[in-house]
Amino acid sequence: MTNSIATPVLASSLRLAGGLREGELPHLLAALAPLEKHLARWDADQVDLQLSVKDRGRPEQHVTIEAKLGGWPLLVARAADVDLDRALHQARDELIRQIEDERRRRIPKDNRKLREKPEARP
Repeated sequence: MTNSIATPVLASSLRLAGGLREGELPHLLAALAPLEKHLARWDADQVDLQLSVKDRGRPEQHVTIEAKLGGWPLLVARAADVDLDRALHQARDELIRQIEDERRRRIPKDNRKLREKPEARP
């Protein structure tokens, strides 16, 4: 089930770029609302999301979401589909996957390089 209420981090950090209008913002925020729980670890001022659409109204529309998340590398999720909402949901899901993959890389138990080495026995 999709949460249709966007919370402050998403609403304050989303910027619309090419192919999108401000009047579409409520619909876009509702479609991206599942991202909110994945953005909750950052303050709103540490999150910058840019959403753009290329080839709008054409047979294949390209949705791109760029995410700058405090201290992490730039994450870019793309999707293409005839249906704009479906492309938006695919890009959103791809961004969620990238956030979770990056989060796992930073957890010592999931990253051998971050684990503490056992002490040598005499």
